[in-house]
Amino acid sequence: MPIPAYKSDFLESCLSANILTFGTYTLKSGRQSPYFFNAGSFNNADLLSAIATAYAHTIVEFLATHPTVPQPQVLFGPAYKGIPLACCTLLELRRIDPGTWGKVKYSFNRKEKKDHGEGGGIVGAALQDTTVLVLDDVITAGTAMRETIEIVKKEGGSVVGFVVAVDRMEKMPSENDDDGVPRPSAMGQIRKEYSIPTASIVTLDDLIQLLRLQGDEKDMERMQQYRNRYLASD
Repeated sequence: MPIPAYKSDFLESCLSANILTFGTYTLKSGRQSPYFFNAGSFNNADLLSAIATAYAHTIVEFLATHPTVPQPQVLFGPAYKGIPLACCTLLELRRIDPGTWGKVKYSFNRKEKKDHGEGGGIVGAALQDTTVLVLDDVITAGTAMRETIEIVKKEGGSVVGFVVAVDRMEKMPSENDDDGVPRPSAMGQIRKEYSIPTASIVTLDDLIQLLRLQGDEKDMERMQQYRNRYLASD
């Protein structure tokens, strides 16, 4: 099955700007990853437009395929990388469908609460009694997702979904990471624990297909080996 145009355009932007690179990278978990994705490098208007377009199409598709998910009233971007993602994506969603998205708000958290001025730990829209869709870049251990759920809950809102740029599709790390024991991914665990649906612009399988289409046999083989070694049970 061919990669949808919005995904291929997104991946092309990632490759041209070295946001997505292939090689050998040590992750926080200690794993040696054959690829690296750095959402912080979406740092000019063209690149922001590319990722906003990809997120917007992913969100529209996500809501269409999950009819029980209520229309989000707030897009939430966890500090720090999620902040520009939520803002620029909301603008793109409004451009695509102003009737649906024109009055939707954005919000993000402060890392440190402010004790002067307006105060508090939230910037942008208040979350009380709202349905919240969270945007982030990449989820690995799931710690940030849990923190975000608790932040939104404490503010009186309800997280109705998570959308990330890349789903690594790999099982959560363990003390003995090469134990061969099946484990879910961080996103899969969140879905199970909180019954919150998730979506991503691209997955590890999309990256492998991209390399296949490019005829890059060496990197494709390394990616496939990594997938086989760490593929999540979900």
